[in-house]
Amino acid sequence: MLNSEHGRLGEHLATEWLREHGFEIAELNWRSGRYELDIVATRFDTIHFVEVKTRNQDSFLAPEETLNPTKQRALRRAVAAYLALHDTDLNPQIDLIAITLTDDNSPQLEYIPEAIVSRW
Repeated sequence: MLNSEHGRLGEHLATEWLREHGFEIAELNWRSGRYELDIVATRFDTIHFVEVKTRNQDSFLAPEETLNPTKQRALRRAVAAYLALHDTDLNPQIDLIAITLTDDNSPQLEYIPEAIVSRW
C-alpha cells in the first residue's frame, strides 16, 4: 500500500472513530497556504485539531513517534492560522490518532488527547 493510500485510509478510520465517539467533524484536510490540518472536530466545549498518523506494524517508527518537534511546531502554526480565520469560543486542543496496520491491514487505533500541549 502506498503512503498516500495509508494516509487516506487512516484519515477515513480516524473520522469514523471520532464520529462514533461523539465528535462532530468540522473540516477534513483543511489547508491555508502552507498550513494543513488533517481533521478539525468539535465535542462539548472543545475544538479538536486531530493529526492522523498511519503506519504498518513493521515500520521503523510507531505512528506517535513521527510527531517530532518540527511537526509539532508546524501543527501549532496551522492551528493558530485556523483560529485567526475562524472566530470560536471553544477551547483548542491538539490530539493525535495513531493507527497501526497489521499484516492483514486490520487497524489498531489509539486516540491520544492533547498530544501536543499548547497555551493559546
